[in-house]
Amino acid sequence: MQIHLVGGAVRDALLGLPAGDRDWVVVGATPEDMAARGYLPVGRDFPVFLHPETREEYALARTERKSGRGYRGFTVQASPDVTLEEDLARRDLTINAIAAPADWTGVGAVFDPYDGVADLRAGILRHVTDAFREDPVRILRVARFAARFADFSVAPETMALMREMVDGGEADHLVPERVWQELSRGLMERTPSRMFEVLRECGALAVLLPEVQRLWGVPQRAEYHPEVDTGVHLMMVLDMSARLEAPLAVRFACLTHDLGKGTTPRDELPRHIGHEQRSSRLLKAVCERLRVPTDCRETADVVAREHGNIHRSGSLGAAALLRLLERCDALRKPRRFADVLLACECDARGRGGLQEQPYPQRQRLAAALEQALAVSTAEVAAQAAERGATGPQVGEWIRRARERALAAWLGDAGGGAPPSDV
Repeated sequence: MQIHLVGGAVRDALLGLPAGDRDWVVVGATPEDMAARGYLPVGRDFPVFLHPETREEYALARTERKSGRGYRGFTVQASPDVTLEEDLARRDLTINAIAAPADWTGVGAVFDPYDGVADLRAGILRHVTDAFREDPVRILRVARFAARFADFSVAPETMALMREMVDGGEADHLVPERVWQELSRGLMERTPSRMFEVLRECGALAVLLPEVQRLWGVPQRAEYHPEVDTGVHLMMVLDMSARLEAPLAVRFACLTHDLGKGTTPRDELPRHIGHEQRSSRLLKAVCERLRVPTDCRETADVVAREHGNIHRSGSLGAAALLRLLERCDALRKPRRFADVLLACECDARGRGGLQEQPYPQRQRLAAALEQALAVSTAEVAAQAAERGATGPQVGEWIRRARERALAAWLGDAGGGAPPSDV
């Protein structure tokens, strides 16, 4: 029995990057051999075991043969006769098909039958064998690795193979969970725009996210968007979200905030009247199709609907500010509102030549929310009850109190007076 370190741990060590999870492959063993050594079987589709002490995953060397469409259409063979080279052949990219001895410390010889080390040095994402075409998830993985290693290029023959797969309908058979899994991981990489550029180049973006695909070539008003093209703007917004270290919900909101611009009537361009509501409707369809988690879905919906109003909020008075906070449900969900404001900053700064421009709306609205939340609802409710208010009338008292607090903060003499009667 031989144990080898494989995959990302070897790749990242050779690149001088911090070590992440370690994956191990075992050659020359049976499931019974592993169980006898105390390893715990956990694999459903193929033999994978947890180490009795480290709990790291150890997989028996295996081969895979295509038996149907999609990423589940495989017949797996794991036996002591499968060699290390055969196991590495089923992997997606040469840079992920490098193995090292179990006691490898990052220095010394590695097993590299597919020249992955040379591709690492040259900055190339290249498929290992033609078996790449058997799993459409690999299209998404290549795009994700392009987002992680932004200075790497996709080998021309790999891009051509990916186009063939898309043209052959393989991308149509990707299940929503896997699409979202890879998209969400790609969004969290250092240069998320690269993922969508690669997907667009191979044709997969039009299949998986046609709402995003159609944004390229759609003009915007140059006085607000020096980059003009909506697709270019979207990529700048995504990369700004990575620069500002935004969480996933914010990055997904950045991806989907302008979907409605892709459906603007041609005779209205480059203006996009009402695109916010159209974006919200398109977003709902995307979320249902990809089964997007609730937190991402809700944050993205608020951003899609309200980003224009948030951008223009600098001149709002107390009453309008409170209405904006209410539409964003900020009083009930202040943490989500903070994410909404961050997404709007990414949008504002994701424009040509404006990346360093300050975005005071974020601080102003966060401060406005603090003022509204500082109102003691219990005290106001008690005062309202003394005046005979009940039910919705109490809520109106609280609302007016918040408006007065905002007016005082703004130095606005207007402010909402308490209801004159109940």
